[in-house]
Formats: sequence, C-alpha cells, structure tokens
Amino acid sequence: MSNIAKIALRNVLRYRRRSLMTTALIVIGMLLVIVFSGVLNSFKDMMVGTLTDSMLGHLQIHGKGYVNSIDNLPLHLNMGEAQVRDVQKILDGHEALVAYSPRIKLGAMLSNFEQTTSIRLMAVLPEMEIQTCPGLVGRLKEKQREGRPFLQPGELILPENLARGLNLKTGDEVVLVSTNQDGSVNGASLRVADVVESMMGPAGRDGYLHLEDARELLRLEEEEISEIAIRLRQLDDLDDAQKSLTGGLQPFANKKGQPLFELHTWADLSPFSSIATSVDLLIATVKIVLVAIVLVSVLNVMMMSVYERVGEIGTMAAMGTLPSRILGLFMAEGFILALLGALAGNVIGITVLYGLNAADIHFSFSRMKNILLRVSVDPYELVTISLMVIVVGLISSLLPSLKAARLEPVEALRRGGE
Repeated sequence: MSNIAKIALRNVLRYRRRSLMTTALIVIGMLLVIVFSGVLNSFKDMMVGTLTDSMLGHLQIHGKGYVNSIDNLPLHLNMGEAQVRDVQKILDGHEALVAYSPRIKLGAMLSNFEQTTSIRLMAVLPEMEIQTCPGLVGRLKEKQREGRPFLQPGELILPENLARGLNLKTGDEVVLVSTNQDGSVNGASLRVADVVESMMGPAGRDGYLHLEDARELLRLEEEEISEIAIRLRQLDDLDDAQKSLTGGLQPFANKKGQPLFELHTWADLSPFSSIATSVDLLIATVKIVLVAIVLVSVLNVMMMSVYERVGEIGTMAAMGTLPSRILGLFMAEGFILALLGALAGNVIGITVLYGLNAADIHFSFSRMKNILLRVSVDPYELVTISLMVIVVGLISSLLPSLKAARLEPVEALRRGGE
C-alpha cells in the first residue's frame, strides 16, 4: 500500500502543470464554499440572535388556537391562572432553560390628548423579560436607566414611529383605552418611559407596558397571560428542548381530549425563518457547485492520465502487476489530488475569513445600522466539506481507474507504441 502511495504521489508530481491546475480548481471551489458559507451562516446567526434576544425568545407557549388568531390579539384565548401554574412547574425544573417571561398581548387606543391612534402592546414583568430577551434594552433610545428597571408600573414604552407621529417624548403623559373580554371599555393614564426601535420597520406599532397595568386596564380578575417566552442556554438545544417540553405539556388536555397548550419555536412565529431557509438553500447550492467542480476536474485529469499512459499501463500489466493494483494506483492519484486541494482550500479559506474579520466590515440590514460583520465557520463544516471533496475525488477517479485496470497488456502495448 505504501508503495502504491509513493508511486501515485510521484505521478502526480510528474505532471505538475496538470496537477496544479486541477488542485487550483478544487481550491477555488473550496474557497467559494468556505467564504460563502461563513458569511451567510454568520449573517443568519446574527439575525436569528437579534430576533430571539430582543423580542421572540427561543420558544413560546400559548393556549390552544391562540397563534392562529394572533393578529386579532384574542383575549378569550389567554391561559388561565391554573394553566399558567401548570406550565411554570414544567419550566422551573427544566435544565435547558435559562429564563422565561409571561406576557399579555393586547390592542389599545393611544391618545396624547390631541390625537388618537391604535397601538399593539406587550405587557411584561421587566425583571423576567430582560432575562429572557436581553437584547431588548439595546433597542431602547435611552437604554437602561441607572439603578432602575427599564419599565415600571405606570410607565409605557412607545414604538418609535408612534412617538414621532404624536410628537411624544420621555416623561409625557398619555392615555390608553382598551376593551376587555366582556366588551367593556377602560382607560388608564400612563407616562412615556422610553421609545423602542421597531423590528418590523416604519410600520411597527408594538409598545410595552407593565403586566400589572395591563391587568388593571383589562380588568382581569385572574393572573392570566397570553404567552410565555422561553430562553434556552444554547440555541443548538432547540430541537431537544422542544421535544422535551412538548412531552411535558402533552398530558394537559380539555374535556374533549384536545391539548390545552401549543409550543412554537421562533421560526414558527417569525417571517425571517423563510430567509434563514433560503440561506441554507444557497449554501447547499454552492456545495453542489463544488461537487461539480471536483467531479469534472478530477475526472478530466484522470482520463487524460490514462490515455497518455496506456503504454506504461501495458508494461505494468505485462510484468504481472495485478489489475487491482493498477486500479489502486490510479485511485490513489485521484485521492492525492483531492486531498491536496482540500487542504489548500481549508488554509486559504480560513485565511480569507480572518482577513474579512480584520477588515472590520460594517453593513446595514432593515432597521439595524452599522452592524459589524463577524464571520466564522464551524470546524464540523470544514471537515464535512473536506470529506465531501475527497469522496467526490475518489468517485470521479473510479471510472478512469477501472478503464486502466481492464486494459489488455498486448492491446495497451500496441496502442502505447503508436
């Protein structure tokens, strides 16, 4: 085996120009995949992190049917006090969870005593919300105030566009008017505590108020909530945590045997999940291009090698070299070419990624401005790409190797002498 490897390496070095061109094509393909994958995956992870850290959390629990009617903010589908306690018992003992936050979602009319407009509100407990969505404070215009929670009872955080449209600033007094479940109307006077940047662009109308104020405004007799947002220790644990929590919630059912709760991931609740899926498809497409490059490059060089070395193959066969050893020799040459290309591609690709990070490239996306690009690639991804290149290199060299191994010695010597 070692002799075959030495001879194969010698043959690869003997045809230096052809081997260099083949290796260069493989390197270009590897570089394309590593850089493209690194940049797009980093962009996707950053967007997912922004959404989950500042608004959605990693998972959310709702009452059955709530998400299907979420645009209407249905108060009658809120989880009751007893249901909330059941869910909290499951969450409190779960190892994968870092924090969770109960919320009430409601619609209301907002007035500055001169103008009135509609607003969507999320009522939260500040201490629990900031642990579940630590990026929320970064969206506030005045950020977190020294020694105070970002939101207190009697305070309201307005979306940026509404604050601008109503000419409201921190400290101004406003009135909220909302309709509760039985159709009665109630109002509350609140003070603007801060302004939050919208995640949904200029049309965003989502603000925040304290959970106690929401219960008073809606005249809720029980401590019911609309949803529970959950933060995991690691986003990679999402699938396992979803299965575990689904199993924990499954025993809770109504009188008809239907489940009382629904568990949704961030991807189920955000339109950005389609963009994340498109990113994965783009990366897969680039990998297919890499496979095509390696397949064509190695196949071409190995076919040329067989045709140019017919006489040499005939001599080896006439001397008693077994077809299996001839097959192994040419397969080894294809393996070496793919291996060299994979190693060089990894080195150059990682170097380019380090260069991109050193360049401190900034970009803007939607409402997020001046974002610093930080690219990286998973070592597992590098190993996968390298193995894919080597395997494809071996497969593409199989046909020329079989052709060389099946040549008859006499015919090969005759064709080699022509």
